[in-house]
Amino acid sequence: MNLPISRRNLLIGIPYTWLMLFFLIPFVIVMSISLSDPVIAIPPYSPVLSTNDGLAGVWNYLTQLDFENFAIVLEDDVYLSSYLNSVQMALTTTLLCLLLGYPIAYAIASSPMHWKTRFIMAINLTFWCSFLIRIYAWIVLLGNQGVVNNILLSLGVIDSPIQMLNTDFAVYLGLVYAYLPLMIFPVYATLEKLDNSVYEASRDLGCSHIESFFRVTLPLSRPGMLAGAFLVFVPVTGEYIVPSLLGNASTPVIGRVLWNEFFSNGDWPLAASISVLLMLVLVLPIVLYQFFSNRNEEK
Repeated sequence: MNLPISRRNLLIGIPYTWLMLFFLIPFVIVMSISLSDPVIAIPPYSPVLSTNDGLAGVWNYLTQLDFENFAIVLEDDVYLSSYLNSVQMALTTTLLCLLLGYPIAYAIASSPMHWKTRFIMAINLTFWCSFLIRIYAWIVLLGNQGVVNNILLSLGVIDSPIQMLNTDFAVYLGLVYAYLPLMIFPVYATLEKLDNSVYEASRDLGCSHIESFFRVTLPLSRPGMLAGAFLVFVPVTGEYIVPSLLGNASTPVIGRVLWNEFFSNGDWPLAASISVLLMLVLVLPIVLYQFFSNRNEEK
């Protein structure tokens, strides 16, 4: 049934209004700060444009745009290594979540209905507790005097505590634990909607269970895998809490660099330019994926 034009425009306008208020306008503000100069004041940057400048002021501003802060970020190895470390961390976490989350989602989708609800509820329980408290719990578990080391020492498996905290292992463990549900749910939703008749047809044509999975189930579940990958990759790239609490301070990540520039150094223009470049790093793959997906659908 076709919706009236007014109702259709209202439904379309709500998400666009949301994006305008909570994405586009904040992005414009951050972009304007990135083009300003740092000063010792409150706020610690000089406004790039005043409301009293008029059209002449706007024209002068547009003709004298200063991208010095972006040049500093792109030329400094510290910032570039932070971007690379963050992207590498996000890619590794996304891959680990996919390898662990897909079998879990497949098992839930293949379970009887009364078990599906229980499994989903069990995964949802992780969101009932504060994210910060859950990460602090790993400090108690992984510390030199933590639960894991004490159990291993009592069993005689090790003679001295193993250094697990403040390592890459702890960071990836915390990230996978925190973001694994974001991979499970999209994959499960896709597997749940698959038509079993397609799988049964492949079995009738002589495919084994493994062949049917790799030729039918896995390709058809690709949309859920991609959705889960984006849901994990985007927030992990800018993650600050997990690397700061569980990781090594000598390994720079972009979230920690942003915090230092904003709150320790007080250089808001430089921090804003880092944020803008990070936004481009995250948005560009999504735009490219959407572009090629639309092209494939047109064909």
